[in-house]
Amino acid sequence: MHEIASNIKGIEEKLHGAARLIAVTKTKPISVLEETYNGGFKRFGENKVQEMVDKYEALPKDIEWHMIGHLQSNKVKYMASFVAMVHSVDSLKLLKEINKEAAKHNRVINCLLQIFIADEETKFGLSNDEAVQILTSPELDALGHIKIVGLMGMASFTDDLEKVRSEFRGLKQLFESFRQYNNSRVAITELSMGMSGDYQIAVEEGSTLVRVGSAIFGGR
Repeated sequence: MHEIASNIKGIEEKLHGAARLIAVTKTKPISVLEETYNGGFKRFGENKVQEMVDKYEALPKDIEWHMIGHLQSNKVKYMASFVAMVHSVDSLKLLKEINKEAAKHNRVINCLLQIFIADEETKFGLSNDEAVQILTSPELDALGHIKIVGLMGMASFTDDLEKVRSEFRGLKQLFESFRQYNNSRVAITELSMGMSGDYQIAVEEGSTLVRVGSAIFGGR
C-alpha cells in the first residue's frame, strides 16, 4: 500500500499542479483499487466498460471514473449513470448515444474528442478535419446532456522522445485553435495526453490530464 501511495505522490510532485493524474486501473483487482482509494486517491481510468461497471459497483461511490478506452455505442448505457468523463469520443454518433443515455439519468457527461496523432494504424481517433466537423455540427445544439470539454491523444509508441514531443505539441496547437468553437455545448479546457512513459513530456507540452498505470502499480 505504501508503495502505491508513494508512487502517486512522486508523480503528482512532478506534475507541479499543471495537470491532474488519472490512475489507470485496468486489469488491476479491486483489492488494489481499495488500497489506492484508502491512500486518498480517487480518480481512476478504465479501458473496458464492463470492468469499470464491476469496479464501480464494488467500490465507494465518490470515485471519479474516467473512460479512456475505445467505446462502443451499445456499451454507453451501462456507465452513463456514473462516468465522470469519456476521453475517447471518435464520432458524432457516439456523442449522440452518450447524450441519449445521460438524459435518462438527468446528467451532463463531459467528453473529450480523441484525435489521431500517432504513426501507428492501431490507434483510434479523429482527423483534425473530422473533429472540426463535429465541433461545427448544427446537431450539437440539441445534445443538452453532453459537453465537449477538450481533446485526447495517444503518441506513437517509440523511444524517439522528440517524435513524441512533436506529436503532443501538435495536439496542443490544435487544442488552442479549437477554442474558437466554444459555445453552450463546447468548452475546450482539458487536454488528456501522456502515459507512464511520456507524461512528463506531455505536461511540458500543455497536458491537463495524464493517464498513468504502470508507473503507479508496476507492470501487469
